[in-house]
Amino acid sequence: MAIPLEDFFEDIISKAQRGLGIETSVLVERTGLDREVIQGLRRGEFEVDTISKVAPVLGLDTQTLIASAEKSWFPIQPEVPGLHVFHSYYGDMIVNAYLMQLPEKNEAIVFDTGTDCTEILNYLRGSNIGLAAICVTHSHTDHISDLDALRTSMNNPPSYIHVKEPVHGATLIEEGWSLEAAGLRLSIQKTSGHSVAGITYLIEGMSSPIAVVGDAIFAGSMGGGMVSYAEALQNNREKILTLPDNTVLCPGHGPLTTVGQEKEHNPFYPEFKNR
Repeated sequence: MAIPLEDFFEDIISKAQRGLGIETSVLVERTGLDREVIQGLRRGEFEVDTISKVAPVLGLDTQTLIASAEKSWFPIQPEVPGLHVFHSYYGDMIVNAYLMQLPEKNEAIVFDTGTDCTEILNYLRGSNIGLAAICVTHSHTDHISDLDALRTSMNNPPSYIHVKEPVHGATLIEEGWSLEAAGLRLSIQKTSGHSVAGITYLIEGMSSPIAVVGDAIFAGSMGGGMVSYAEALQNNREKILTLPDNTVLCPGHGPLTTVGQEKEHNPFYPEFKNR
């Protein structure tokens, strides 16, 4: 299943304006644009000149925001043996869950469950693979709806979530936690901002370094700063985009990407652009 980008330029502009708390009247004043023109941007009406005036006021990179509007960029999809992506739906949103399994191991680790774990279960049972752990990035409903179903169907493996986002039956963890299971080594970073205490899981042992980022960052975008936009930006800058460029990013929505591609193509982080 080919997964489209989670956000396009109109989503990015709306998230930045909302996160910064900039009223449309202020944006009109700072850009010299008509209110209707700015409202048109948020409806997906694309003009290069308009984007060029709005992007700097919102702290966005102009050229990558234009590329988003032109739909001219899509991340090159990394290939990592043993990394499986499963999709479910929450309204019209596609939600990602991940399973990681080393080829020589008969155990796996699952990250988030989405809203329907049926395909995950079919894979585990069909391949005769045990489930060593379930690691939850954050407690929003679209990511944990089938946590109980997956646990009870797979002999109740341990599940983990940050201590500030407790979920019934899950072990509560925080930065400093680590785990070795299914031949993999896991550690975490707290990447809050979209949620109170979202977790990024760092995975060693696969053919490439991997970070399961939940809704902290998307290919070419980021999760809305529902708790704190400033905190979300800072955590992504300091804890995700400082990882090695070849680190594969597994977001909660949209396609896979890498740290290197996001530094080059994500409009929210102009400071990483090499121009």
